[in-house]
Amino acid sequence: MSIDWAAFTPWQSLLGGALIGLAAVVLLVVNGRVFGISGILTASLFGGGQRSWRIAALIGVLVSPWVYMALGGQMPQAHPRAISVLIIAGLLVGFGSALGSGCTSGHGVCGISRLSGRSMIATLSFMITGFATVYLFRHLLGII
Repeated sequence: MSIDWAAFTPWQSLLGGALIGLAAVVLLVVNGRVFGISGILTASLFGGGQRSWRIAALIGVLVSPWVYMALGGQMPQAHPRAISVLIIAGLLVGFGSALGSGCTSGHGVCGISRLSGRSMIATLSFMITGFATVYLFRHLLGII
């Protein structure tokens, strides 16, 4: 197993994590809501009241890469063969989030910061599953 040090971007990752945390705090303080993107997406698509802030949050998620690039940032390049795998994986994560009544952002960012035991267990299971999936698809199958 080798690490691609050219793709290792700790400062950008730290900035991204700080911005996600800031957005979660602002949403909680201003709106009294917990930030979980799967819940926001589900309520936007299938109703649930208060759709305007949810749609604004989704627009922010979709527009943020262009804002990042306008500020001089560079997007990571995915291998063309991996794009279809990434799309399928994203859909599976969304489906799993709906089944589990919570997503990585909701449990990982908001739940852990509130010291929720349920969120800590959920986030631990997300991380272990992610490590195993990368190992399987990258190192054993060579797909991504």
